[in-house]
Amino acid sequence: ERFMNEGLRWLVFFQDTNALFFRAVMATLGVSAEKHYAMNSVSVPRKAEDAMGGIAKLTRRNGTSITMNVEYNQLDPLLRATRGGRGDVADETGFSPFPGNMNSLVLEMNNYVATLKRTNGIIAEFVNPKYKSNSKSEFKSSTRLECMMQDIPREFPAKAEVGFTMFDSWVCYSPVKNSPESALQKFKSGNHPQCGTTGEIDLFAANCKIFRLAGAIVSAPDNRKFNGINVELEARILWSPSWAVTFNEVCHRLPQARAVHISSRSTLILDGDITIDHLRLDGALTIEAVDGVKVVVRNLYVMNAGWPIEDAKDDETDPEVKIKGFRVVRTPGAALRLRFTRPGIYEVEMPESQGEL
Repeated sequence: ERFMNEGLRWLVFFQDTNALFFRAVMATLGVSAEKHYAMNSVSVPRKAEDAMGGIAKLTRRNGTSITMNVEYNQLDPLLRATRGGRGDVADETGFSPFPGNMNSLVLEMNNYVATLKRTNGIIAEFVNPKYKSNSKSEFKSSTRLECMMQDIPREFPAKAEVGFTMFDSWVCYSPVKNSPESALQKFKSGNHPQCGTTGEIDLFAANCKIFRLAGAIVSAPDNRKFNGINVELEARILWSPSWAVTFNEVCHRLPQARAVHISSRSTLILDGDITIDHLRLDGALTIEAVDGVKVVVRNLYVMNAGWPIEDAKDDETDPEVKIKGFRVVRTPGAALRLRFTRPGIYEVEMPESQGEL
């Protein structure tokens, strides 16, 4: 209620340590505003029988309907009971016709606050037992009552519009949900590992793809294996929201994108108001522009030792490194760091190779 009184119109929830969600949040917010959705669920294509809730339109006997998540342990029985025995099966696209629910939600504040006031935040309880095997004779973990935020449309007034916005998985979905051991088993069975290794690797891959779509030339990834999981290791391109939030903003920051060349072993970190005209990077480069600073990279060539990715050692003790299966080696002096702290407009022109600084 305080948020609403402060003039905020939308509330965003994200779960499952899914950093990629923020690549899609602004587009989802735009859809919510355009369609006047009381709730908008972010979704991705879903494989049939995947352990992921499905977005479905449920029609009541009186003809009214609601669009909401159906948990995966309920979806197949529901479909078999209502579609002539056909359960959760793939259609001609190779995916389930019911998009996968990421548990990432955009809620319109007025409907949300009114519903909380009326219900005191109490949502119908739900049970999702997890078994050790298909015999369902032994629990894998403690089974408990849950109240799921994605069930709140059940409490919305009938006139409230509820929908979903679907993206390709690479754009917005790579949760960190599994231990290295469980992730390896999922990988061997042909499923996405959804772990510390892939959560970071997939972020690099998504950012490189965005750069390529904008027109930049980024070398093909290297094949690596971390914690037993085969991955394609892309260049480590990262940026803060002050550099870009949307794809259009990335394109605006790279007005001559075909003149931006980045090798697969490179690291590029961008923070602030920075425009890049010409860049050739083979190594590590960080550029930081504080508030009040504008930087234009006219022509910059960087080649240095960079920050390589090394496999975790068998006797690794750092829990972060153990979970990911790799570490970034930041050797002092192995990167070019450009930091602009005094307000003003700066142009960077270093066409000759710049190594360490």
